[in-house]
Parts: sequence; structure tokens; C-alpha cells
Amino acid sequence: MVLASTQIVKNTLYFGDNLTVLRQYVRDESVSLVYLDPPFKSNQDYNVANTKAFTDTWEWNTASAAHFEETIARGGDVSLVMQAFKTALGANDMLAYLSMIAPRLIELHRVLTPAGSIYLHCDPTAGHYLKLLLDAIFGPQNFLNEIVWHYRKWPSGKYTFQRNHDVILFYAKSGSRERVFNQQYMARAASTLKRFGTAKIISGYDEEGLRVPSEMSEEESEGVRMDDVWDIGRVPPIKQLYPTQKPQPLLERIIESSTNEGQVVLDPFCGGGTTIIAAHGLGRRWLGIDITHVAIGLVKHRLKDSFPNQKISYAVVGEPVSLPDAQALAKQARDQFEAWALGMVGARVDEKKPGADKGIDGRLTFHDENDASITKSIILSVKSGHIPANHIRELRGVIERESAAIGVLLTLEPPTKPMLREAADAGFYKSPWKGGKHPRIQIITIAELLAGKAIDYPQTRATVTYKKAERFRRTFDKPKLPGTH
Repeated sequence: MVLASTQIVKNTLYFGDNLTVLRQYVRDESVSLVYLDPPFKSNQDYNVANTKAFTDTWEWNTASAAHFEETIARGGDVSLVMQAFKTALGANDMLAYLSMIAPRLIELHRVLTPAGSIYLHCDPTAGHYLKLLLDAIFGPQNFLNEIVWHYRKWPSGKYTFQRNHDVILFYAKSGSRERVFNQQYMARAASTLKRFGTAKIISGYDEEGLRVPSEMSEEESEGVRMDDVWDIGRVPPIKQLYPTQKPQPLLERIIESSTNEGQVVLDPFCGGGTTIIAAHGLGRRWLGIDITHVAIGLVKHRLKDSFPNQKISYAVVGEPVSLPDAQALAKQARDQFEAWALGMVGARVDEKKPGADKGIDGRLTFHDENDASITKSIILSVKSGHIPANHIRELRGVIERESAAIGVLLTLEPPTKPMLREAADAGFYKSPWKGGKHPRIQIITIAELLAGKAIDYPQTRATVTYKKAERFRRTFDKPKLPGTH
């Protein structure tokens, strides 16, 4: 089914396997731009706060064989390429990786509009195989660029050149003249600036076809057309919120180049959500898919943190929506349950060192002082099973040790009366902002979270000031009646 042009694609985060999500939820020709940064086949597991974010280890097994056979059965060029891979590589881990990627690329081709574009981020491990797959699915005639993203990092190894770049393969869905490409520009070379400054250069040929000397125009030049080697600094590992996080300027350049405001951007491996943040900031609609609650929770947190003065409207599909759903998730994967519960309140998973559980599963911050540099913290503890009677007393101790303003227990089981009394005895946090009082320890059940209950903590001064300014603006932006001033 093709999405009608009059229908609006709502900003949405999907929890689940992206192949399933694409097939069940994303309609034909509904997306203008796909950016994907799939696993690189690095043979590593990547964690966030000791919780597995994703695995990049592949092996040939029943599941990968099923993907391979499904792609072969489709026929066409992609079938021929996959058969050639098996002949050349054998039934090994690389073929397992390519068998995973192939059906997803086929689905991404389906959901792109005829004027859409796709950017696939890869490295030398499997990039050459992925280009052959893209040629088979999108057609070699729709290959546009092999973008080299160059960056610097600490040197490693002594017997090779430093490996300081990734590759981004840029393809069009078709040869449509409607395809968006907003030309980007870069600075002129020093020699050109010295001779011509920032003036537009006029050059041409005489009647005999010989080049005539270039002259300066009175118009200002926009710069030099952007080439396919991009020098953009990477996110240092110590500053990464998510493993393999890509820099926001990289995603902004891609999104600005291949979409206009209001068009839809899809990231089927959205991870820490840089694509979502960049798309939202540039006025695009977006769809993000990830298979872990750690990632979905982090995207929620980053949206809230990146746009504190906006009430962002988006849907989340695939998360627990009932108490039985939450109980099933807790039973299946406790760490994923914790990440989901923290995401429900917009908190980040706490970075815990192995074997050093301080009783803190997540954190929230807020500002309620005139000095915006003063940050207050909320610590969160998540429990999916029986809660010891002394847990609230221990939580009070953690609050004092961490100098936190508020402590919150998110619990699947209802609290006991002694727990409620202990929480009440902790008193209140008194905010400088209008002298508000907020319970020092709060116990919120998962059932209450699902019903819409939120943490009681101070609204930031910045948010309140913004809302007042918005009300003021709307008052003076109202249409005036004829004859009024």
C-alpha cells in the first residue's frame, strides 16, 4: 500500500527488530531519506552501563540461513549477488552478516519515495560487499557518491597507515528529477582567497576555445561546492552516550543535503538517536527503530535534553502498554525492563562499574536556581521483584551520599505500608523556585507509570520563562480586526 501524499507520517520510535517493524509499520514510498549505521561486523559486543546495547558478532546458523534462502527466492540481481557471495565466501560469519543486511536493504528500498535517497554508513570490514548489495537492489546507475568521513583519533598499530575514516555509500531510489539535493559549500583554498577574496569568480573561453583569465564579479561567492571527503571530528569515546555514536554535524550535513523541512527521515538502527536529534532540530519528521530499550530510553532522554523548551509530540510503538506486558519484559530481560522503566520517566541509565552497584539505576537532572550552572539530581532505583523492607532506608542513605535532591523507586510490586511510612519520614525537598515542596523520596509503581503518573520535581526556570514568552507572543500575534492598531 502506498502512503497517500496527504497523510502525515508522525514522529515515531519503534522498539523491535527493524525487519519486522519495516514490514509491519512502514508503508511503501513514505520516507524521503534513509540513513543507516548498521553493525560493521566488528566481532564485538557493545554495552551501555553494563547493559548490552547491541552485538556485532555473527555466525552462520538456522536464522541466517533462513534470511539467505528468503533473499535467494526473490530472484533478480540481489539473488545472484547473494549466491555469488556464498560461492566466494562459503557459509561463514560474513555470509551470515550479509544475509542479515540484505532483506533489510530490500525493505528500505520499498519504503523510500521515488525521489528518496539512502546513505549507508560502513567501514572497510564489509563495505565492499555492501556496495555490491546496494548495486543489486538500487541499481548501479543510482550510485551517487562514496563519501569518505575522515577524522582523527589516538594512533594505534605500527605497521600500517592509520585507519582514520569511514565510508558512507550514497544512492538514489531512482533517477527522479524530483530528488532533493541541496548543494552544500565549503571554504575556499587560501590561495583563492588571497587572489579573489570572497567574490564570485567569472571564468570562460574565447572564440577559439581557449581559457580566458578569470575575473571577479561584484556578487559574493557561496564558496566551493562540497566534495566527497568530509573532515568532521568524531565523538570521543569518553563523551559517547552510546557505543559507536556519530557526531551530530555529520548527520546534519546529510539531512540538510537530501531533504527539505517537513520531509521524513528514517534511521532503522537508531541507537543513541543522533539522527533523530539532528532531524528534529532541522524541522524534519522522523522514524527511529532499535531493538533495545536502552537505546529507545536514551533517545527519549536526548530529545528532552536537546529541546528543553519544546513539548515534542511523538509515538512509541512496541513498548509495554500494560502491567502484564511489563511483567513479561521483567521476566524475560531484567536489564531491558530497567532501561524501559527509566525511559518512561525520561531518565538515563546510570553508568555502573561491574560489581559496584551503588543502588542507583538511573539519573535525572534539573535546574531551579537563578544560576543555571547549578544542577540538581534525582537518583532512581528500579525493582522488578520483591523489595526488602529496609530498601527505602538504604535509598535515603544513597540520597545523602550522592547529595541528591530527590530519590525515586520505580517498582513492579506495590509498596508495603512500612515502606510508605519510611518514604514519608524522609520529608520534602524545598525548591528555591517559588518555594515549592516535593517529596524527598517517591515510590511509583509501574502500574501508576502506565497510567500517566510522573515524578514530582521542580519545573525548570528556563521552561517556565519560555512558556510565559510564548503566551506573550501569541497575544500579540493574534489577527487584528479591521480598523484596529
